[in-house]
This record gives sequence, C-alpha cells and structure tokens, in this order.
Amino acid sequence: MPVSFENDIKPLFRPVDIEHQKRYRVLLDDYAYMSDAADDRANARAVLNTLTKKTMPPGGPFWPQDRLDLFANWMSPSGGRSARSADYTSQTLFGP
Repeated sequence: MPVSFENDIKPLFRPVDIEHQKRYRVLLDDYAYMSDAADDRANARAVLNTLTKKTMPPGGPFWPQDRLDLFANWMSPSGGRSARSADYTSQTLFGP
C-alpha cells in the first residue's frame, strides 16, 4: 500500500510543530515543499535528519523508530510511494 503524505505523514506532525516551523520557512504540512524532487527532496531529507537527531520537536516528544521508518519509507523510491492522498495514488514522490 502506498504511503500517503496527506493520510500517513502529515498527521505525524502536531499543529504546534507545524506552526513553530513555519517561522523558519519549514512547511511540514505542505506536500509540494516536502516532496520537491527538483531539489532532490532536500526539505524532506533535512526534516528526517532533524527528527533522527532528536532536535525536533524542541524538547520532545521525539518520534519513535516506527514513525521515522514510515517517514523514510515515504521518501524512498524502493519502499512506499508517496501518494498525496489515498484517492490520488498516481502522484508519488518519484513519479507515476
């Protein structure tokens, strides 16, 4: 089953995390920002790196390994496909 940004990834971020990161121009709830293939998905990679180092969210609670794995799977060309929504599974992070 494809990993959906809208249904699987976006809900992992708390509203307070989304609002906090906006002041740094990190758009955790924005599919286009997080999946920007033209930039080699640098935004999503930076977020995953920050989550893995446990520097986000500030002071915790930090993501358990299963959430980190789900996020990495969403980014992976060989793992899950990053459909924007369950109804639109042809749009993936790595193309159709």
